[in-house]
Amino acid sequence: MASGLGPLEVRVSKSQVSFRRRRSFAFVWRPGSYVKSSVPAVLSLALPYQSASPRFKQIAHPSAGIWMHHLELPDSTQLDAEVQEWMREAYEAAG
Repeated sequence: MASGLGPLEVRVSKSQVSFRRRRSFAFVWRPGSYVKSSVPAVLSLALPYQSASPRFKQIAHPSAGIWMHHLELPDSTQLDAEVQEWMREAYEAAG
């Protein structure tokens, strides 16, 4: 999904996979390592606005101009056209 966006860097760590341009814009991580959860993965997107979509489990505002949106991924069917658009927006905002 991220590979079709354009040039980017993928960083793999013990706790997550991050996708970045000038700054990180998307993260995939296992919630069971940090919080009690039954889903196998969470996609966190750094968007330049706060989305009103009910699909997001949580939205945080860590710094000016960035809202971190957390989408639970119980399976791959959650990765639809709407998520692809959010990833594109996050990619573009990451410069």
